[in-house]
Amino acid sequence: MDFEAVIGLEVHVQLKTESKIFCSCSTEFGAPPNTHTCPVCLGMPGVLPVLNRKAVEYAMKMAIATNCTINRTNIFARKHYFYPDLPKGYQISQYELPLAEHGWIDIETKRGDRHIRINRIHMEDDAGKLIHDESRPLSFVDLNRTGTPLIEIVSEPDIRFPEEAAAYLKKIRQLVRYLKISDGNMEEGSLRCDANISLRPRGQEGLGTKSELKNMNSFKHVQRALEYEIRRQTALLLDGKEIQQETRLYDAAKGVTHSMRGKEEAHDYRYFPDPDLVPIHVDEDWLRSVKESMPELPDSKKERFVKEYGLPEYDAGVLTSNADLAGYFEECVALFPKAKKVSNWIMVELLKLLKHTETDIGNCLVSPKDLAELLGLVEKGTISDKIGKKVLEQIFEKGGSPSQIVEEQALAQLSDAGQLQTIVEKVLGENPAEVEKYRAGKKKVFGFFVGQVMRETRGKANPKTVNELLRRFLDN
Repeated sequence: MDFEAVIGLEVHVQLKTESKIFCSCSTEFGAPPNTHTCPVCLGMPGVLPVLNRKAVEYAMKMAIATNCTINRTNIFARKHYFYPDLPKGYQISQYELPLAEHGWIDIETKRGDRHIRINRIHMEDDAGKLIHDESRPLSFVDLNRTGTPLIEIVSEPDIRFPEEAAAYLKKIRQLVRYLKISDGNMEEGSLRCDANISLRPRGQEGLGTKSELKNMNSFKHVQRALEYEIRRQTALLLDGKEIQQETRLYDAAKGVTHSMRGKEEAHDYRYFPDPDLVPIHVDEDWLRSVKESMPELPDSKKERFVKEYGLPEYDAGVLTSNADLAGYFEECVALFPKAKKVSNWIMVELLKLLKHTETDIGNCLVSPKDLAELLGLVEKGTISDKIGKKVLEQIFEKGGSPSQIVEEQALAQLSDAGQLQTIVEKVLGENPAEVEKYRAGKKKVFGFFVGQVMRETRGKANPKTVNELLRRFLDN
């Protein structure tokens, strides 16, 4: 039997506010355990939470970016469960009236473009963190993260393949980074994903029994966990066995999932409106001010790069994958207005260096001004492409001015026809056998002569002039 996967993702995004959602404790990552806490986030008796307005505005930005309808009135609810890292014994979340609903995003995959609907975006406070001792059967509780503002983005079950799930998750990360509301770092836990997956016979409308997958801290893990779960559920169904509704953990080392507990339903959490928090009312002025503060989003920016700069869609997609990279490109083009050449150097040369050194474009020593100046030197023929790439590597490693490096290291290209003619004649005179081969019709030997001239000039000869001189001497 041919089965079809039905996948929905619940993505938790930590919002990059300076303080927590209901108190003034810092949200800074990496502080010593239990140093960013207070009676409010520790759930002490008698304390009252006060909502962080900035967190609401960040959540509204994501709702707008994902085409959601923002509910003008939304309320917080208490979600009850008991775990060592949840000091209040409940999580403050949203249930019946979330911040936003009924949105969508489009993603690109190898199978084509996909339209993924979003069921809701709601706000909540984060729980703490358990740190497990590797040598003893002990766990330690760090409550620094408790109360950090979160949004949960719940998709409809529109995803059909694991690679689509990874693409959707990458799109979410791209949006939160463009909006500057989160760093979207899965390794640090500021972007976390739970996946619900079930199988059904292809063509059937109803849904099968689902499993919820947790403990996936990278895009690769999300995709591999779903791939394994499809294989596992397929084998059970073909064997005539039933799928159990449960929560399963992904073991990245073994590449398998294993059962953790039975899957909870909404009624298990005993939701009810939080009596300590008044409803949020989003009026027209507040919504308008948030919309006016929105940046240009990646899809719009990509479309503009194609139209304004005449770039291929692929180039525009790479350059707009990151807001800082897109800004870098535009700054460079403003100084050196040849968009395709700038695009080529960024995509081929600069991104290669960034990837090799695991450096972010924001920390790159090659400024847009430096790259524009370097491309100007190449364009004028002052230096060759090859020398330009070497200069780029030097600036990337140590910084510096392209013009100054070229001058100090005497890297300027040799273009004087008289000087080059002397060198060409010398090379031809020293290699009579190769000259005869060329004149006998073996034209491939031409590259040998170019290489010899470049060696004589230590790579500084102007390739165009060298080619013209060689052809003139060899063909006549």
